[in-house]
Amino acid sequence: MKVIKYGKYIGEPADSVDLDELMKRLGDFLLQSGFESQFYGLSELDASRSMEALREAILRALQEGDLFPEDAMSEELREMLQDPGALNNEEIRDLINKLVERMSQEGFINPQQPPQVTPPPQNTPGGQLGQPRDIDTEARFEITDKAIDFLGFKTLQDLLGSLGRSSFGRHDTRDLSTGVESGGISRPYEFGDVLNLDISETLSNAIRREGVKVPLQMEYRDLMVHQCEYHSSCATVLLLDCSHSMILYGEDRFTPAKRVALALSHLIRTQYPGDTLSLVLFHDSAEEVPLGQLARVQVGPYYTNTREGLRMAQRILLRQRKDMRQIVMITDGKPSALTLEDGRIYKNAFGLDPFVVGETLEEVNKCKRAGIMINTFMLATDYSLVQFVQKITQMCKGKAYFTTPYNLGQYLLMDYMQRKTKTIH
Repeated sequence: MKVIKYGKYIGEPADSVDLDELMKRLGDFLLQSGFESQFYGLSELDASRSMEALREAILRALQEGDLFPEDAMSEELREMLQDPGALNNEEIRDLINKLVERMSQEGFINPQQPPQVTPPPQNTPGGQLGQPRDIDTEARFEITDKAIDFLGFKTLQDLLGSLGRSSFGRHDTRDLSTGVESGGISRPYEFGDVLNLDISETLSNAIRREGVKVPLQMEYRDLMVHQCEYHSSCATVLLLDCSHSMILYGEDRFTPAKRVALALSHLIRTQYPGDTLSLVLFHDSAEEVPLGQLARVQVGPYYTNTREGLRMAQRILLRQRKDMRQIVMITDGKPSALTLEDGRIYKNAFGLDPFVVGETLEEVNKCKRAGIMINTFMLATDYSLVQFVQKITQMCKGKAYFTTPYNLGQYLLMDYMQRKTKTIH
């Protein structure tokens, strides 16, 4: 008699890896800003990424541990992962390839197959061809919008957790209006109010006037409506410095700034649907970039044209009909470039050029006259820069935050949500 024995299904090690945690650990790699390229000689403006680099990043994440459940990682697998030549191990490479496949199936990455190149014939009727050039046919990948949204959500979750808050509403003001959420005492109804009736007060008015009887005759003057807190809407332009200094001096400042921008975008989309957020990058000049392209942006060119960034931010905000309009500027350097009237770019990287500073402050003054507040997040502590930022703060009655890449997100989100009027140094 044929006997079939069943054992416990162990499953593939790749299936037991927490994919969300893996994506979170790959965040810095997926959002890389050119910091690595200055050491490895890669093109800083090439946004495409090789599949081999992704495998190496996954291997580093696996080596950090805690991605496998306790019962899914054997001692043998642990030793193979810690081997310096782990990527050459067939079993480890198969594990990583399956993780790449899972990431693709979940819609986090979009693998791109290498182009198929047909070698030319060596002999032609006209003679003989030379040796063909080597063509880079390495497979590459692109991160998807889902991955960008996921990284923004995770960054926001981490930042809110560090702030000790679980949820945030809309921007509160001191004004009261009629709406759907009561937040103050009732008042008589006026033409144009939202008909959010306070039934108890309305009936009490009618009873005091008519007495207790059925039917109860109600008049216009009996109507009472709830008051609720008035929630304002805000148009924000995130003005992000992407000059070369953002990845110099042994520190990557641009990747944390991109993370904060993604988190702020996710916050506005989910918690403040009436708000708008635009992104402007400034370097030698300035350009508006769709938020969906932020994760693919890298640093460059070299100089800091702050005035051109402010000009573009103003043009965007003046088109918005919102209660509040503000510029959130993240930078680590002094203004060192200026776009002249004829289109040429004036550059001076040595010290604070009086001409550049004067023209930049004049643009700040235009923001003030237009009612646009500027909040500056400075990733540097140079004395002359501190004075320059404080001058901007005084002119626009905004706020200045002198931060590091590590606490930038906490300061920026607290400022956006709490709307406090103090300066933090």
